[in-house]
Formats: sequence, C-alpha cells, structure tokens
Amino acid sequence: MDAIKLIAEGCLKEATPEFEIGDTVKVDVKIREGDKERIQSFEGTVIAKRGSGVAETFTVRRLSYGVGVERVFPVHSPNVADVKVVRKGKVRRAKLYYLRGRVGKAAKVKEALK
Repeated sequence: MDAIKLIAEGCLKEATPEFEIGDTVKVDVKIREGDKERIQSFEGTVIAKRGSGVAETFTVRRLSYGVGVERVFPVHSPNVADVKVVRKGKVRRAKLYYLRGRVGKAAKVKEALK
C-alpha cells in the first residue's frame, strides 16, 4: 500500500487552488468529446472538502433551472484545469450539507468581509 502512495504522490499538482468551504468558485473542467477537447465551467458554492494527498476532493453545489446540482471534483485531477474564487464566504461549519434542504435566499452563504 505504501508503494502505491509513493507512486501516486508523483501525480500531485504543485500549485493547488486556495479556497475554503463556503466560497463561490468557478471550476474549469476539461471535457473530451471524441477527438476534440473543450473547457466547461461549473460555478457554485463549495459545500465540502475531504481526503488528503491524491484522494483529496471537494464538492460544489449550484442551482440549475431550480434543481440542485452537485459535482465532486478531485483536487489533483488533470481534468480540472483551473479553480477561481468568485467570492469568499463566511461560514461556521466544515460541511454545508444543510444547504440541500433550503431554497431561495435561505440557501445563500454570507459574504466574508475583507
């Protein structure tokens, strides 16, 4: 098992994006369609971060046509081209799963003052 971890550590990205729980982020994902490759953006609120090393992931939630959509992205995946912080959020929880049951303004995260 340690040998697998050592091999996997060679796949880590040098510059990991700096964001926290509650931040609104724009994730650029590489999408491969046949022999073409394009970049698709997914913008939403970071509701969870988990894992460490190669297995580190974060979950982003957004509303699309009134339906909640969540995607889990590996931090060190080559398919995640970029993560940009759109706005910083002020939260007091490590996991924001309670946002799933809320709609409208109640589902918003307060903005952090700089």
